[in-house]
Amino acid sequence: MKKGLFGLAALGAGAVAYAVRSTESNGSTRSEAPGATGADPLRPPARVSGSAAGREPEADSQGTAAPSARHPGFFERMRDDVRAVKERDPAATSTFEIVTSYSGLHALWLHRLAHPLYKRGVPVIPRWISQFSRFVTGIEIHPGAQIGERFFIDHGSGVVIGETTEVGDDVTLYQGVTLGGTGKEHGKRHPTVDNDVVVGAGAKVLGSIRVGENAKIGAGSIVIHDVPDNATVVGNPGHPVLLDGQRVGIPDIDYTHMPDPVAEAMRCLVRRLVELENELDELYPDRKAKRKAKTAIAERFIEEYIDGFTHGGGI
Repeated sequence: MKKGLFGLAALGAGAVAYAVRSTESNGSTRSEAPGATGADPLRPPARVSGSAAGREPEADSQGTAAPSARHPGFFERMRDDVRAVKERDPAATSTFEIVTSYSGLHALWLHRLAHPLYKRGVPVIPRWISQFSRFVTGIEIHPGAQIGERFFIDHGSGVVIGETTEVGDDVTLYQGVTLGGTGKEHGKRHPTVDNDVVVGAGAKVLGSIRVGENAKIGAGSIVIHDVPDNATVVGNPGHPVLLDGQRVGIPDIDYTHMPDPVAEAMRCLVRRLVELENELDELYPDRKAKRKAKTAIAERFIEEYIDGFTHGGGI
């Protein structure tokens, strides 16, 4: 029995990998099944490039809404998902490995099954799919969340995405990320994440806030306020550090060179203490030698402490 189940799973994974590789080689798309008259139920709601999922299309000069771009077919979207993994994860070695081994990809595909059912008001079943996905992958995506194209969850364990979350295109999340709410209020209560955003491991983005395009959120940050476009956010609560506005290529975070506002505040305090000590030396010159002898060790300790803190030693 077990051998049969494993054989079926391997056969299904091989079929998916073959379909993905086929669309990569010939560029063919399959937007609808033969004879179908309606839209593909696995396609997301209309989206416009440059904005997060669910936003209204921009109007043209006559005031009419601009037409939205054609949505890719189901297998074309799968191909794009696999390609996104190859671009953003250097550990990915083959299409077959990605299709069979990446829990973030499995959670995304299961969500694409649950989301249209949720939108059509189907009771219970979308949540069953969501909970099955959580059981299998360790990733919980509410079926009501709107997810854009080429969404990538790296490692994935512990990721939680709330019901009214809106995620744009080319977004990357690392393990332990929460896109959640802050209370029991109804309506829009989860974040809106624009295109090309990277959220580091363990970060929490809470409330009905907007994370701007091309923003980066450092590991362990807790973000409760809007994040501007092209900004890097670190700390608790998150502090944005504006960049030059230049768009980066493949999403990445250089954790060893992230700005640290807490360490900078401590440097300011140390500088102010030195200034006060110099003023005391001017007021009481007879105590200068004695004070310097006592504070020499303390100054060396502070220097070592600050240096260790800025290199990740912690408090």
